[in-house]
Amino acid sequence: MKIERELMRGAAPLAVMTLLQNGEMYGYEMVKTLAKRTDGVLDLGQSTLYPMLYNLEAKGLIKSRMDKADTGRPRKYYRLTGKGKRRLAKDTSQWEALSVALGKLGLGDGAGAPPLPGGAA
Repeated sequence: MKIERELMRGAAPLAVMTLLQNGEMYGYEMVKTLAKRTDGVLDLGQSTLYPMLYNLEAKGLIKSRMDKADTGRPRKYYRLTGKGKRRLAKDTSQWEALSVALGKLGLGDGAGAPPLPGGAA
């Protein structure tokens, strides 16, 4: 399923930062992992990923370092900064609140959405 650009604008950086909370990754590794773990829904091309990474780095949310891959080729690895970890926690909380609110409106399966006060639907 192809997700529209506006929806991806908020979801993609959150997804990337979520991947990086578990440790360093390089760009192509992120592309493949996102596509695999999301059954292709977050199938970001490199032309989408790299500008996003540069933006996250400019904001101080991630940091990069160069290292050599097993093949000897240089490779850029990215990791979350302290500021990025705080932002991820904030964004995750907001995303969860949005998901619950949309579930209350009947969007999706409503999983995790608490019942409305008074049992109102």
